Amino acid sequence: MQSLLYRLPAGVALCAALAQPAAAQIFDGGLPPLWECQGNCGTAEADGDVLLAPGGGNRYGWISNHDGAAGVRLAGVGSPRDSFNGSVLRSHVFSANAGQELSLQLNYVTTDGGDFSDYGWVRLLDAGGNQVAMLVTARTSPGGGAVPGFGMPAGLATLDPPYNNVLGPAPAWSPLGTDSGTCYVEPCGITDWIGARYTIAGAGQYRLEFGVVNWVDASADTGMAFDAIALDGTPLPAVPEPASIALFGAGALVLALRRWRRGD
Repeated sequence: MQSLLYRLPAGVALCAALAQPAAAQIFDGGLPPLWECQGNCGTAEADGDVLLAPGGGNRYGWISNHDGAAGVRLAGVGSPRDSFNGSVLRSHVFSANAGQELSLQLNYVTTDGGDFSDYGWVRLLDAGGNQVAMLVTARTSPGGGAVPGFGMPAGLATLDPPYNNVLGPAPAWSPLGTDSGTCYVEPCGITDWIGARYTIAGAGQYRLEFGVVNWVDASADTGMAFDAIALDGTPLPAVPEPASIALFGAGALVLALRRWRRGD
């Protein structure tokens, strides 16, 4: 079998390359296989006040605490009863080497504020779901400023720009549901797109996690958009579905056997 594999024709190798998912932009075809959502997650084209991300694709990913799941929270932020509901989206497992730069674009969108300030975050996890690094936090402050989030753990990613406020007017964005176009208390709005960069400390298997939480009540919702996720400037590849891999493998093997029997 080993000698047969070494003799796979160039056409099979080309088919293998073509069978890999396009690395163009990860959300252009919707949420990729093996990404896991708890709550309300999706993808969108330019929508209301949230346009496409710089360096991103034709769609971006998003999470919203509108129709979120009960019990979602970030440990260490308030008590469990403070976090009314929320949404979390985790990426597939990907490999990274020490020294590689992880980069992404994010846009924090909120209709809430004051004593009911919702919050959000981006974390790097290991393959088992344990936190490796808090990358970005978001939460509106009564005095202004939303990223980094006030009263939140420090984020280790380098942000561009480094300090961001939400800018009104009330944000129009369909993932907010009926709260789209409303504002509980100023400041509310969008941060617009923020670049985030983080250098991977050690080689390993990782996942990205995006989260948003409704603080105290389910009113005046909040969300986050994200795109242009890359390692050393190369878009993070999607993972092909297992069924597609098996189907391709069987087809390639049949083709190789036929050519081998003909003596090609």
